[in-house]
Amino acid sequence: MISLFKGQKVDLTKNNPGLSNIVVGLGWDVNKYDGGAAFDLDTAAFMLGSNGKVQSDSDFVFYNNLTHSSKSVQHMGDNLTGAGEGDDEQIKVELSRVPSNISKIAFTATIHEAEERKQNFGQVSNAYIRIFDERTNQELIRYDLGEDFSIETAVVVGELYRQGSEWKFNAIGSGFKGGLKALCQNFGVNV
Repeated sequence: MISLFKGQKVDLTKNNPGLSNIVVGLGWDVNKYDGGAAFDLDTAAFMLGSNGKVQSDSDFVFYNNLTHSSKSVQHMGDNLTGAGEGDDEQIKVELSRVPSNISKIAFTATIHEAEERKQNFGQVSNAYIRIFDERTNQELIRYDLGEDFSIETAVVVGELYRQGSEWKFNAIGSGFKGGLKALCQNFGVNV
């Protein structure tokens, strides 16, 4: 298993020949927080063309659009609390089915109704993304985000991207203000 730091890029398929079905798991804990509202983090996948934008709104896979039309990316459903051990949300990716016009898949986490509930990623700890082989359950990559967020309400956690016939992973960890709406605007989704 390779443990990554922010900005690090790593080969995924080259180091794991025959790898096709992966699961991207994201997890987090909520710090001591007394705002009285539930803390609901949501993960999503933006399937991007070479220009870094979605080609249509259906290239945005999230809790209201769980499966991409190509069946290559499938969100396993919304976890409303983040309680308990292990991954809080998972997104399955079948690399061989990803349409050829998609060059990158960005994985994000946002805080649901962050403004109304006065919440941000400064109140979240132990956030991570990991990729494991669905067939063997072997963890291949893990990136722990660390505690370097304060007022952000959305994070681009990491991205899978193509290089020739291979897939690589980039640990991004960049925060945004403005929640899911800001991410959608960034990636060209109509909100």
